[in-house]
Amino acid sequence: MVSRPDDAANFTSLLARARGGDDDAVDALFVQVYEELRHLAHKVRQNDAENSLNTTALVHEAYLKLVRTDPVSWESRLHFFRVAATAMRHVLVNSARARIALKRGGAVHPVSFREEVHGRSISPETVIEIDDALTRLAGISQRKAQVAECRFFVGLSVEEAAEVLDISPTTVKRDWRAARAWLALHLAP
Repeated sequence: MVSRPDDAANFTSLLARARGGDDDAVDALFVQVYEELRHLAHKVRQNDAENSLNTTALVHEAYLKLVRTDPVSWESRLHFFRVAATAMRHVLVNSARARIALKRGGAVHPVSFREEVHGRSISPETVIEIDDALTRLAGISQRKAQVAECRFFVGLSVEEAAEVLDISPTTVKRDWRAARAWLALHLAP
C-alpha cells in the first residue's frame, strides 16, 4: 500500500473534493485505489475456491458499502483503507450468512482463508461467530479488533496492518496476540 508522493497528493485533493460533496471525486478515489483494493481482496480470497464471491465482486461490494458511508468521514488515505477493510469484512460475513441460509439442512462448504494467517478452513457459521466476537472485542479494545480484522478478514501482513492502522509493527504483533487469545477464549465451545 505504499503510494508515490504524487498519488498521495492527488488522493488528498480528491478527498477534499469528496468532503465537499463532489460525487465525481468519490468515484475518482475509487479508480485511484482500485488496484490496491483488488490486491486486498485477492489476499482475502487466496486459497478460497469455495467462496462464491470472486475478487472483483468483493471489491465492488466493498465499494458499494464505502460510497453508502459519508465520504466526509474519511480523514486520510490510511483511514480510507481501514474503512475498506471493515467493508470487506462485512461483505464476507453477509456472503457467509447468505450461504448458510441457502444450505439449511444440507452440507456446508468451508470458507478457506490464507493458511499463513488462519491455518485451517472455516465454515460460514464460524465466520459469523468471529464477526460477532470481533464486535464484542471492539467494545473492549477498538484497536485490537481493528488489528484482528486486518489480519484475519483482510489477510494483511503485520507490516501492512501497521501501515493501515498507523501503528508500529510491534504494536500490531502484541495486539494480534492479545486479540487471538481473546477470540479463542470467547469462541471456545
